[in-house]
Amino acid sequence: MPLTSQQIRYLRGLTHQLQPFVIVADKGLNENVMMEIESALQHHELVKIKLRADRDTRKTWIDRISSQCSAEKVHVIGQVACFFRRNKKKPIIVLPGKSK
Repeated sequence: MPLTSQQIRYLRGLTHQLQPFVIVADKGLNENVMMEIESALQHHELVKIKLRADRDTRKTWIDRISSQCSAEKVHVIGQVACFFRRNKKKPIIVLPGKSK
């Protein structure tokens, strides 16, 4: 589900109050970390993840999280990335504009 720029701005505003749900560090994106991210997206829809690595590794991790979890990248600032994935059964966040 591609997000509009208005929806991304709205979600970015919501991320300011969030604390990171998951911290990815030395061991990288292993299976357990990916399961935690999946679970966080399922329960909260909008998650903040701290990525402790160099810039190239962070970019690879962000791409992998987006593709494997079918999540939209909301924004990235330094070592923190935020992702959104709508819960199809019980949506929590009401997006502005057209949302399906």
